[in-house]
Amino acid sequence: MKLAYLVNTYPRASHSFIRREIAALERREHQVLRLAMRSDRGALKDPADLAEDRRTAHLLEMGASRLLLCAFGWMTRHPGGAFRALRLALACGGRAEGGARLRHLIYWIEAAAVARRCAAEGVAHLHAHFGTNPATVAMLAAEMGGPRWSFTVHGPEEFDAPMGQSLGEKIARAGFVVAISSYGRSQLCRWVGTEHWDKIAVVHCGIEPARFAPVPLPSALRLVAIGRFAPQKGFALLIAALAQVPEVRLTLVGDGELRGEIAAAVAAHGLQDRVDFAGWQDETGVSRALAEATALVLPSFAEGLPVVIMEAMAMGRPVIATAIAGVPELVTPETGWLVPAGDAGALAGAISALAATSPARLAEMGAAGRARVLQRHDIDREAARLAALFGET
Repeated sequence: MKLAYLVNTYPRASHSFIRREIAALERREHQVLRLAMRSDRGALKDPADLAEDRRTAHLLEMGASRLLLCAFGWMTRHPGGAFRALRLALACGGRAEGGARLRHLIYWIEAAAVARRCAAEGVAHLHAHFGTNPATVAMLAAEMGGPRWSFTVHGPEEFDAPMGQSLGEKIARAGFVVAISSYGRSQLCRWVGTEHWDKIAVVHCGIEPARFAPVPLPSALRLVAIGRFAPQKGFALLIAALAQVPEVRLTLVGDGELRGEIAAAVAAHGLQDRVDFAGWQDETGVSRALAEATALVLPSFAEGLPVVIMEAMAMGRPVIATAIAGVPELVTPETGWLVPAGDAGALAGAISALAATSPARLAEMGAAGRARVLQRHDIDREAARLAALFGET
């Protein structure tokens, strides 16, 4: 089957799970056209991401005039569908906060260009990653004569404003919808009638097991936290928790708008000699940071189900994480510690418990975590489930 994958900005350093999913589908002999509105190539470091960028058609790089010509050419051949899609776009824009009809008119134009490209390439099915604007564009493209479509919801963004994202409308119109965890599926069921629940499937994000081999634990105790320096990640809370536990060192892998605030918190607590800022890392750098750490710590306030947890567990690392969203479906007492979100004292307690745990027990937890993640998140097994869904629609 010829498939198209649609993402707003692709590839990004944080979207390795999409790249792995596409590669696994291609190993199953599906052809996959990669479509995105824009590129993030200036921020890419990983050679695999740079190669993926070259494989991706970035529609906004056509320029405004060519994009409009392409879109309106399709609309003139599908006037009824274009009008229905316009009404749908305006209705969805009316639900969004702040009056987003103009933005949805742009999605309408992008959708026509996507529909035309899919027709030219012989695409049988269009799949959008994220239930935000990529799913909107895919839905509008289908309305004006594009291929049947589906989308994957990750969270937490979609769950922050489900009505503004017209999630119920999208679920009702899609051929099927993928949630990456049972928690995610439960949230989607809230926004549609029970007659649509059967079309919401759980397909996990996955890893390629051979790329994340188990590594012996280091002799010195060190934590690693990996992710964007954004409010939902809770890194400032982690610094407050670390200040309550002596001697433990921490490496922060990532960057973002809160870097200054986090650095200030490190200084305020006098932790400059215990906290290292590693910046963004490619897949090799992330693996190296995990190999040098005793455990991964995830202090997030909101998540979907982070792939970095899967990568850490595959390498035999225990995990300390907040008990939110899909995280408790993967992290268990046998593989790590779960703590309430937003509770620095509980997070400090889990770090202290880790520090008091024998190396032999930590190794056992790491082995249990690897077995669990390989059972649940092997990308080839998950891609087979996704391919079956494509074939059913």
